[in-house]
Amino acid sequence: MSARQTDRRPDAPALAGQDEQERWYDISWREFDRQINVAAKALASLGVKPGACVGTFSANRPENLVTDFACYRNRAISVSIYATSSPEQVAYIVNDASIAVLFAGNSTQYHFAREAQQHCPCMTQIIVIKPIELDEDDNTSMLWSDFMKLGENSGSSIEEEVRRRCDEALPSDIATLVYTSGTTGEPKGAMLTHANYNAALEAHKIALHMLSTDDVSMAFLPLSHIFEKGFTYVCLMLGIKVAVNRDPRAIQDTIKEVRPTCMCAVPRFWEKVYTAVNDKIASMSPLSRAMVNMALKVGRKRNIDYVRRGLKAPFWLEKSYRFFDRKIFSQLRGAIGIDRPNIFPTAGAPVSSEIVEFFHSAGLWLMVGYGLSETTATVTCFHKINYEIGSVGKPLPSVKVKIGENSEVLVKGPTVMRGYYNKPEASAEAFTADGWFRTGDAGYIDSEGALFLTDRIKDLFKTSNGKYIAPQMIETRLGTDKFIEQVAIIGDSRKFVSALIVPNYEALREWADSNKISYSSVEDMLGNQNLLAMMEARLEKLQKGFASYEKIKRFTLLPHEFTMDNGELTNTLKIKRRVISEKYADQIEAMYS
Repeated sequence: MSARQTDRRPDAPALAGQDEQERWYDISWREFDRQINVAAKALASLGVKPGACVGTFSANRPENLVTDFACYRNRAISVSIYATSSPEQVAYIVNDASIAVLFAGNSTQYHFAREAQQHCPCMTQIIVIKPIELDEDDNTSMLWSDFMKLGENSGSSIEEEVRRRCDEALPSDIATLVYTSGTTGEPKGAMLTHANYNAALEAHKIALHMLSTDDVSMAFLPLSHIFEKGFTYVCLMLGIKVAVNRDPRAIQDTIKEVRPTCMCAVPRFWEKVYTAVNDKIASMSPLSRAMVNMALKVGRKRNIDYVRRGLKAPFWLEKSYRFFDRKIFSQLRGAIGIDRPNIFPTAGAPVSSEIVEFFHSAGLWLMVGYGLSETTATVTCFHKINYEIGSVGKPLPSVKVKIGENSEVLVKGPTVMRGYYNKPEASAEAFTADGWFRTGDAGYIDSEGALFLTDRIKDLFKTSNGKYIAPQMIETRLGTDKFIEQVAIIGDSRKFVSALIVPNYEALREWADSNKISYSSVEDMLGNQNLLAMMEARLEKLQKGFASYEKIKRFTLLPHEFTMDNGELTNTLKIKRRVISEKYADQIEAMYS
């Protein structure tokens, strides 16, 4: 991939990275390819053999992509580990994949890797990407700069060996192990082959025909997430510059610096943008607010009623839209940091139809999709025309989808994994007798072929009254509110549905202060009856259209957020329902007493 682009456009930027002072710099295709070659020779010099697993435990950095492709040139297997993983989680993956060489991003990950190393006899080498001081008693680690010198100083025999391995590579070789987040049970390494990636890239070349070398992508989600890794590979295949965002917490700043035309994100990102934009609209003068609402009405009619259906908008509507796009929508997009929007793939969790309609009306095209680690990311996505809002789109070319028992979504095609690494029983359970992959998601397909998801099958529960509840649907609706940060819906075998809510503390403080409510602590504020009444009224409004048995009857506001450190969230920020049910058992029982 890098060699091909180097031949075509050697001096064009392939990547943009941030130095230690957070200043952006470009890496040309020529330089990217050179670094991959050097790193590939360094890995061979360290004794990495074809079929061996090499780990990368780091936040997003250009070096993560260098190590990926250096592994591929050695026929080795790249294993990305979330930068937020604990030493125990690192140790589990290192031992499961028998990783000998592990790249660590910074000082924190280095020390976590060293802690894990005490329980991992297979790990013999740690390479730290960021220039830091290594521990004095450490004789198994080196810095990235020394690692690259190792490759630069390797002899012709090493270079010839890497070339031979690359020439002998087969499509059936395992390219990466992508470890599932483990909402239930231990993580499993999905084996994705080069054939899986080749099929995914070819399918995306068709589905993402609107992308070109004029685009700029931002790698915002972790590159250990198959969604980001897959989309980044697509961008590199198409010759699109990829800006590698290191700190997801700084995205509001970096997006304004990079001004990407495409970027994949999870719905929570757009929920926060949506809330911020609506707060801004609410603070406008009545005349300005009326203008924005009129613009959104025009944008909706033009983009959703006409453009979405492949129809030409009437002259008067097109002219009105152009006016509002210039006067209002361009300012809105500019404030976000997106001046030249193309497509913004969105997946990883359910996304509210209200949010999709809002951004599409404003000229920001959220390309909603659905996929899994086991399917090399995308299974379905919005097509440019004739997509159904509320759905997750239609299947990629070459991917087949059908509905099986218990409304389970089943997938078959060349992008589906080989199985789970070292887990033959789990691999067998993951497929039907006739070879369809069981996604674990429930859904249905409409008459136009669009897939609609209802929930994770394991998350669906039944109240004691026999009514089925899809918790993600309720959580997604509530997540659009500016006062709500996280939600866990409760109700399995209970008389009614309840909720544990992590509020947006800053928004609640502003509300309490503006309503002259005094409080001495967060707990004191959350117990205020006026505040609780306000939240109850908002919940009732948010749940408009729900069946009575689906509505939250009682709720508890929590003074602390759900975190990965406390074991309540996976690395992909999905809630672990069993952990939360056990940890907050007293609060839950109080709602049903």
